[in-house]
Amino acid sequence: MDLLLDSGRAPGEILVLTTGEQHPWATHELSFGEASYWAQHDAREDVFFAGAAAVTRAESRPVVVVAVNGGGDEVAARVLPLARQRATALLVVCGDAARINAALGAGV
Repeated sequence: MDLLLDSGRAPGEILVLTTGEQHPWATHELSFGEASYWAQHDAREDVFFAGAAAVTRAESRPVVVVAVNGGGDEVAARVLPLARQRATALLVVCGDAARINAALGAGV
């Protein structure tokens, strides 16, 4: 994240998706309710963190980062193509390369 921000990306340009456990920021913000959480998404003022289940609700951003941090291969296989559609400039996938390749069915 720091590298993206240091390279000139604005925080509002970045969407982070997790396939397993929610990012602590998302967990914290969701504690204030869904409406407040999604209002932050819509404002596009900061990095937005969401779980895999929210990938269909999240709107496109220039940069999408996917943390393959759990959730089975079927979750990664479902989220990665959708994340690629949401990334208008750059898709970053973090996790075990063998697991990511297996989920996609191809060498990445």
